[in-house]
Amino acid sequence: MNKLMKSPTIRWAAIALVVVAVALGAFLAGRSTGGQSVQAQQEQTTTSSAPGPLGDQARREEGDIFALGDPDAPISMVVYSDYRCPFCARYSNVSEPVIIERFVESGQVRMEWRDFPVFGDASMLGARAGRAAAEQGLFWEFNEAVFAAAPSNAHHDLTPEKLLGFAEQVGVPDLEKFEEQMLSEDFDEEIASDMLQGRMLGISGTPSFVIGGYALVGAQPTEVFIDVIEQTLAEVQ
Repeated sequence: MNKLMKSPTIRWAAIALVVVAVALGAFLAGRSTGGQSVQAQQEQTTTSSAPGPLGDQARREEGDIFALGDPDAPISMVVYSDYRCPFCARYSNVSEPVIIERFVESGQVRMEWRDFPVFGDASMLGARAGRAAAEQGLFWEFNEAVFAAAPSNAHHDLTPEKLLGFAEQVGVPDLEKFEEQMLSEDFDEEIASDMLQGRMLGISGTPSFVIGGYALVGAQPTEVFIDVIEQTLAEVQ
């Protein structure tokens, strides 16, 4: 094997390029058949109106471990995040609980997570760990634990040992399996797919959000999230 491909960063970049190539091929194939395949995909993935220009980016799949709320909620909120990002931690610790209690639990908003690891190999390790926890049904618990322990003004120092500790903290039953999957490339294509979706929307940093088709960037004050959600809900009612 080429020595360069042994680098986790370069290997990750190669995987992302493959996903981009596949997506581009599918897009071109759709255009060559009059756009029918693109239209069919939109019909399958969009189950409610989204007034914003970006459309409804949620998958809205029943039983999706990376989602909270009613799949048929009036609007969706897609969150692009990185476990090492201090602003992502601020959003998760301060604003997200309010949004969940006020809008998700009431059935008004469907919230979905997307991995967007942009701060190096440790970010990628964190994304893999989140998915390893999801495999055992504890994604959101793990998510909350990682962000709760994040420093307020610095990148989270994520190591395999710390991530294993978070898994143990939230009660992941099979820690050996968790560690094995966290250190593997099992989830890299899914993570690359999340990143591709964000890049195609013009997202370059974290945290970023698509709320009812409208983009919102950064750990905005909670009141900003509430205003955007309420205004978007008013547009679809």
